[in-house]
Amino acid sequence: MINSPTLTEITFRPATRDDLPAIVALLADDEKGKTREECTDPLPDAYYAAFDAMASQSTAALPNQYLLACQGDDIVGCLQLTLIAGLSRRGQLRAQIEGVRVSSRHRGQKIGEKLILESISISKSLGAALIQFTTDKTRKDAHRFYERLGFVASHEGMKMALDPASS
Repeated sequence: MINSPTLTEITFRPATRDDLPAIVALLADDEKGKTREECTDPLPDAYYAAFDAMASQSTAALPNQYLLACQGDDIVGCLQLTLIAGLSRRGQLRAQIEGVRVSSRHRGQKIGEKLILESISISKSLGAALIQFTTDKTRKDAHRFYERLGFVASHEGMKMALDPASS
């Protein structure tokens, strides 16, 4: 008998270029994302260029990739996981999480929790001593979710939008 995932079983895998339409759809399936993303067919070339840039920076020791949560053949969640070498904290390796999304149809099934725990496991296995991310100040439910998983709001994040045309 072939072992196949049940509908509730979640598996994880790194994204490929072919997964970009599903990833962008997840990024847009969100109050903030629906105003920032362009989920069209075909996708704008900028998404493919960004994915290729991530792949060119990624190594086995220092990945910069999208991690997908799958239910069977369906991509139901994603996040970007990047490991960063640095000098601070005595040269400790750190992991950065970005773009965490779970399909609105699949929320409430602990997929986000499993995805974060998988990213922590990967980060630890690669030697990261710290995992960090930013989350929008208005996402109060997300803050409670991350705190429940053991994250602490220890820093204040700062951002500045850069207009490439004004350079």
